[in-house]
Amino acid sequence: MDQPVPDSAMSNWLPEAPRPVEAPVPVGTRVILDASARFLDRDFLTGGSPWRLLRLPGGSRAVAERWREGDVVQAGEERFARTLVQQGLLHPVVHEMVDLDDVDVVVPVRDDVASLRALLGQLSRLHVTVVDDGSSDPDSIERCAQEFDTQFIRLRVNAGPGAARNAGVFATSRPLLWFIDVDVTLDSPLDTLHRLAGPLGDPLVAATAPRITGAGGTSVRDRFERRFGALDMGPASALVVPGGIVGYVPSACLLVRRAAFGEGFDEALRTGEDVDLVWRLHDRGWLVRYNAEVVVAHRARGDWRQWWDQRVGYGASTSDLAKRHGTRLAPLRADAWTLIAWSSALVGRPMIGARILRVARDQMRVRVAAHAERPGEVANALVARGMLRAGVPLARSVIRTFGAAVLVSALHPRLRRQALLLFVVGTVARGRSVRMRVDEVPVAVADDLAYGVGVAKGAWRSRSLATLRPQITKSSIRAADLLGRRPRLGSTG
Repeated sequence: MDQPVPDSAMSNWLPEAPRPVEAPVPVGTRVILDASARFLDRDFLTGGSPWRLLRLPGGSRAVAERWREGDVVQAGEERFARTLVQQGLLHPVVHEMVDLDDVDVVVPVRDDVASLRALLGQLSRLHVTVVDDGSSDPDSIERCAQEFDTQFIRLRVNAGPGAARNAGVFATSRPLLWFIDVDVTLDSPLDTLHRLAGPLGDPLVAATAPRITGAGGTSVRDRFERRFGALDMGPASALVVPGGIVGYVPSACLLVRRAAFGEGFDEALRTGEDVDLVWRLHDRGWLVRYNAEVVVAHRARGDWRQWWDQRVGYGASTSDLAKRHGTRLAPLRADAWTLIAWSSALVGRPMIGARILRVARDQMRVRVAAHAERPGEVANALVARGMLRAGVPLARSVIRTFGAAVLVSALHPRLRRQALLLFVVGTVARGRSVRMRVDEVPVAVADDLAYGVGVAKGAWRSRSLATLRPQITKSSIRAADLLGRRPRLGSTG
């Protein structure tokens, strides 16, 4: 099937998700509390994505504690379960076998016959559509597709991965769409499919994604990709939420409900189209789930130049995404006092941060006093944990985008120690459960520098500082509070 290049001026409309109140978790559904969830005092639960503090009145805590190790939803608990699911604090545990006749697999490809042949060999029992995205030798791609009896679509010129995937979607009709990039390897395709499809039993879940690690190899770059690959969202399953523990998932391997897909990927985006789709699904009320227990492999770029260009491209894509999603693309996000507290510690003035911590603790104690038996302990736990939890991600965010500037500042004798400390922490702290090896550090530095170059390149191209401007959020702390005045009653952070 020979198709013209799709029109990139599409509206990218997505349907709205069902309202949560209309889709309570059914009685009998097995659920499990998120691993990040923590009970405090009598009535409080913390965790979720993004992190939050909830008060559980009445017998709600006993119900939530019953779900800690996994249990079923009983009559009368359906809406409470839905509330916790929507906030990333509770996860339905569903094991269902999907009907293969309900799934359309879409594989975009350009000039990589060998990888296509290997992938199609794994997908022999599935309904596959291969979309040739302007290959220099499209006939060889078509012959390969025909060899495995798959549907073939040819785009006359290269239109980008989003347009290629859309073309495959619009030429098919089954209720589930499974996007698989040609350089992805699946150890057991059917098992992967069944495990990814389970969460779609929830009518509010639009898409699920596995953990994507590097394919491995003998070089230091291959080993780095295996442990710290750019598409690897980490070892913890989570609800995908902008600003959350897992802020997006890549489309290299993504299972999507067709009813939620609408007009699909934004074809004007050559990179970052998957981030855009996931965020638009979120904005329409849909849930997207990341399942870290399902792992697939993704081959890294063939040489250092291609690898560098890929990372620069990831950074450059943020400028186009910022036009659509605003401050979600800010290089870091924190309230002013958190930034001041950690900056003071970095420059050797920890008493400033300690004062901020005390004021924040006092304000939190006032807020929870009416509902806590030990408000001081609750305030200490929440504020200390929150402040400590913010430090490493802040360092990581700074180095990810501004690593080159931090290195340059290390040339100044008065800034050297602080700059190098910040650079080291921000480089090795990648939110993983594994420690970085010494020989991987240069690759990590190159990874961040390339991304930072890309961000600057995108900002210059778009004539916008949106991706270079930190997002400073509001705080309940006032300068007057730090100078000794009593915290305001009823303050909300």
